[in-house]
Amino acid sequence: MEGIKKLKQDLEVLEEMAGLIDEYLRSDVLFYPTSRTDLPKVTLGGYLMRQYRLLQLRDLLDMEEQSRLHDAIGQYNSALDEKIVRFETKAHTELEARLRQWQEYLSEVKRGVNIAYYESAVDTRAMIEALVAQLRVPPYELDEEIPRSLALLDRELSRVWERGEFVWPREWKPAYPRDEYWWLYGHPRKAD
Repeated sequence: MEGIKKLKQDLEVLEEMAGLIDEYLRSDVLFYPTSRTDLPKVTLGGYLMRQYRLLQLRDLLDMEEQSRLHDAIGQYNSALDEKIVRFETKAHTELEARLRQWQEYLSEVKRGVNIAYYESAVDTRAMIEALVAQLRVPPYELDEEIPRSLALLDRELSRVWERGEFVWPREWKPAYPRDEYWWLYGHPRKAD
């Protein structure tokens, strides 16, 4: 049931972000503040990660929540109208920041630091995945250096990877197949 509760929280966050996405795209800020201090800041990666999860797992939501999800996605899509270049630019800027953030976390793991925080740290990897997926959908274009950089980081993680259980709530497993999201099935171990 923890996964359903978190999914409902994701919906709240998604709605807040969808309502601010137009302002966010017009701003020069990468991490845009929300009206509530208990919610994460607006980013395209944060929005897209949640939208993917909510759409994949919408059957876990009741009808009213599914309607709210539909409305939030509609609001988000309307905000993107005629902002292809702005979206692409902001998404690539975020990808660079998220790749650096993920690389820093993996460097800590190599030193045996913060391994226990993998379950929350891996959000960064999920946001990278969501951004890359969106930028591969026309009319967007993905800078092909991004997949190369990500592949290097995935190889780095795989050197210290220990296969295991799904790290997020079990209710979310159907949204994240093991072969595609291998980095959610296990954890890093301390490097030798």
